[in-house]
Amino acid sequence: METTGPAESLRLAEHYRQLTDDELIEIAQDKDELTEMAQQALAFEVASRKMTVPPKEDAAAMRSAPALSSLNEPDAEDEDDPYAEERQLVEIRRVWSERDARRLQQVLNVAGIPFCMGKEEATSVDDVTSNFAEGVPVGVMQVGVASASQAMQENYLPEDEPAEATGEDSDDLAVHCPKCHSTEVIFDQLVDEPGKGGDSAAAKFQWTCDSCGYEWEDDGEETKG
Repeated sequence: METTGPAESLRLAEHYRQLTDDELIEIAQDKDELTEMAQQALAFEVASRKMTVPPKEDAAAMRSAPALSSLNEPDAEDEDDPYAEERQLVEIRRVWSERDARRLQQVLNVAGIPFCMGKEEATSVDDVTSNFAEGVPVGVMQVGVASASQAMQENYLPEDEPAEATGEDSDDLAVHCPKCHSTEVIFDQLVDEPGKGGDSAAAKFQWTCDSCGYEWEDDGEETKG
């Protein structure tokens, strides 16, 4: 019977983090034998190291190579890897304090969603070295964006976001999706409300989030970036 839950997810993430590159590659080449949770944790660790898993038939040649450092080169990515797009990291939020970072970490852990924080791609708040006062990005794999968005919408309420992060006082603020808070937002069109006679002051801005697909309208007061 498969063990599930945040504790098992964290155990798997820590286990794979302690393995060498060669060990990760060997396991990843037989990932179909793993549980779904183990596959997710394994894929996240491989992506966080910017590694490429070669086809199993090339394993012997790769093990005999002098080094695996070339796997971290952008031009060494396997174009035939069907999971490459799903493993791409997507920023889902920025946190502005350790307190909010720990809140978000707890939400994602309970949901069983691997994540990384900051440019150092830390998998725990305790390992973050970036300055929270400057905003620390939080990313998950593309395959986990929808689940992370739902978990945040239901359970995450930040307390330490500065005014400029919420669009109150900044003229350079980027538009954020109200559902997943991504900045990957696309402006669709400007729509006049019925009966306003084309009055631009009554027009609504129509947006689409490129990360989660959410569509919404607003009056443009927070679209100054």
